[in-house]
This record gives sequence, C-alpha cells and structure tokens, in this order.
Amino acid sequence: MRGRFITIEGPDGCGKTTQTELLVKALREEGRGVIVTREPGGTRVGEEIRSLVLSAKFKEMRPLTELLLMSASRSQHVLEKIAPALKEGKIIVCSRFTDATIAYQGYGRGFDIPLIEKVNVIATTGVWPDLTIILDIDVREGLRRAIKTDKAEARSGEGDRLESEEIGFHERVRAGYLEVAKKYPARVKVIDASGTIEEVRAAVMKEVRASLDG
Repeated sequence: MRGRFITIEGPDGCGKTTQTELLVKALREEGRGVIVTREPGGTRVGEEIRSLVLSAKFKEMRPLTELLLMSASRSQHVLEKIAPALKEGKIIVCSRFTDATIAYQGYGRGFDIPLIEKVNVIATTGVWPDLTIILDIDVREGLRRAIKTDKAEARSGEGDRLESEEIGFHERVRAGYLEVAKKYPARVKVIDASGTIEEVRAAVMKEVRASLDG
C-alpha cells in the first residue's frame, strides 16, 4: 500500500520547522511510520547542494543556477528517499517541495511558471504531495523571526542568501504561494501562521487528520 506524502510550505519565518517537528511527533506517538525530511536537502547530495544554495557567501549565484541546483537536489531526494519510502507505505513529511520552486524561483525570481512546472515534472518523476500545508504570515514578521534564528547557512541577525533578499522578493514569494493555493484547492490548504504555536499546531493537525482519514 502506497504511503502518504505531506509537504509544509510558506514564506521565510512562517514556522515550518517547528510545525513539522510537532506534526511528526504527534504522528509517531500514534504509532505511524513517519519519515521527516526537507528541501533543498534530504540526502547526502542534497545537503551539499543546500549549503551552496543558501549560503550567504555565494551572493553572486545567478537565478538560473539556483533553479537548477534546487531541481537537482529534488531529483536525488525523490529517487533516493521519497519514492522508496512511499512504496513501503510510510508517511513522508517534507519541509518544502515543488511549490517552493514555483513561489521562489517563479514568482520571486520571475522565471516562466510553465517552464518551472516542466522542470518539476522531470525532477519528481511524477511523485506529488497528497497534502500541502502553506503556513501564511506577513512577510516582515516572518523575516523578523527568520533572521534572528541561528542556522548552518548564516549566523543569527544576518539571514541566509534567500532571507537577505529585498522585501519585494519576499512579497512576491508570498503572493506566489497564495496563487498556488487557489490553483490546487483540493491539495493545498492555507493556515494563518500568525497565531500561537499551539493554535497553528491544532490547525495543521486538523488538515492532516482529514487527509489521512479521507
């Protein structure tokens, strides 16, 4: 029996990491087989690509390079980890996937959306999420949260290469996510991430339970 593929998306600082961890903990406590992963990354190859794409050291990286690196990481991720786990009947919870490429490289960078959709089809080999949760938040508030967090790609107060982009870029990314939600209402659910961690957690669990029980 095929497993279930859940992705958590949203602008920088929306709380993806926290909500992903809470969701995985709850599902494991129910005795479900869950694999948690992220993009870019998720595999040894993917994590090396992540360090390149997000590192604040590489501000000269061109948008096309960024798009192709993200897609290369995704291809490795799907073939090595996601597809095999789904065949084993596992639940995959992934922080970011194809919708992030539409939002960041499509709406944020201005790449042709149909072109990105074709690249996504190639990179995923037809593996798509069963449920996508977009944690929506005001861009300035999200960046305030994100930049004060220490991470491998940047020190607290500085932000990684994408977080350091101008505010207009992040506004376009958020708008892109909301357009994705309008286009795929059966799969994509938008949750207001401005509330407390517990409020957001409850809303996420409601959508996940509806999907798993459906």
